[in-house]
Amino acid sequence: MRRRLGFSFVILSIVLMLVGIGNQPLVVESSNSVSAFVHNVIYSNKIAIFSKSYCPFCPVVHENIFAIKVCTSSVTLINSCRYCLRAKRIFKELNEQPFVVELDLRDDGYEIQNVLLDMVGRSTVPQVFVNGKHIGGSDDLSAAVQSGELQKLLNTS
Repeated sequence: MRRRLGFSFVILSIVLMLVGIGNQPLVVESSNSVSAFVHNVIYSNKIAIFSKSYCPFCPVVHENIFAIKVCTSSVTLINSCRYCLRAKRIFKELNEQPFVVELDLRDDGYEIQNVLLDMVGRSTVPQVFVNGKHIGGSDDLSAAVQSGELQKLLNTS
């Protein structure tokens, strides 16, 4: 349904542009800039995590408070989605500094999540990328650690 609705907006925008009503629609422009942001984050950082600082489906976690890099600022996590926290903890234990985008703290977080859905077929968090390669979520990251795949990817930079 979501893709169908997005496709309808694109068709409507093209029709409006052809008949001369308005300039390029804001929806398409915004979508392109969000997509560009996501690609820039993934390919400009050794480790990129798309995460949420809070999850209504996870119990509140009061453990292992640590500082991480969120976009260009540092924040301290106290309560977080347990899956996102686990992914961040794995990189902390490896002394690696991920670039984290907290979707729930951004106005365009929902749009970013839709771009990720289109890119990797998932809208859940976290979504982890290492050297531009999609690892997956928390369980996928744990499996990559166990298999040695994560260390190989980290060493290729």
